[in-house]
Amino acid sequence: MILPKIFMKHNKLNRNEVNSDWTLFLDRDGVINKKIDHDYVRSINRFEFLDGVLQSIAELSKVFGRVFVVTNQRGIGRGLFTIEDLKAIHKNMINEVEASGGKIDHVFFCPHLADDPICDCRKPKPGMAHQALKLYPEIQFDKAVMIGDSMSDIQFGNALGMHTVHITKADESQASEITSSLFKWTSNFLNIEFSQD
Repeated sequence: MILPKIFMKHNKLNRNEVNSDWTLFLDRDGVINKKIDHDYVRSINRFEFLDGVLQSIAELSKVFGRVFVVTNQRGIGRGLFTIEDLKAIHKNMINEVEASGGKIDHVFFCPHLADDPICDCRKPKPGMAHQALKLYPEIQFDKAVMIGDSMSDIQFGNALGMHTVHITKADESQASEITSSLFKWTSNFLNIEFSQD
């Protein structure tokens, strides 16, 4: 199915519509931390938060009832790092977020390769959202925001009826909104100015 192209000015999320009933879904690489060109974040010392992310998550945690990370990690399927390595990275990530006043309620990840026949969780497939619903049955996808930097993130969110935010340099997208970073979207959504430092 080809989805219509929607521009940011047509469907900006209204802060007044969002309360603790809402859930925030975040992609990881390129949204929370810097991507590594032609490689993967294989260990804690290769994980680097993007500018303003810790402050952004702290502010968004005051608004959204739940904050989840949903991330494809096929490096595991390729044998480049282990699930234990990934859990250590995520434990450190969550600790840093909490130390800055934010929260991440759960990290969902897909370890499979794109052509794995048993996989139902690699975005844009909805498996990680279904995992979230099983653990947190109070969440509603029509009261959820998905923020990602790839089309698979946007397709994942759109298929579930979420409000989608595409971090991209492009001028158009299938997402509800376009932005340049999580920090920029947070500033605009909350109508506040705060430091990236």
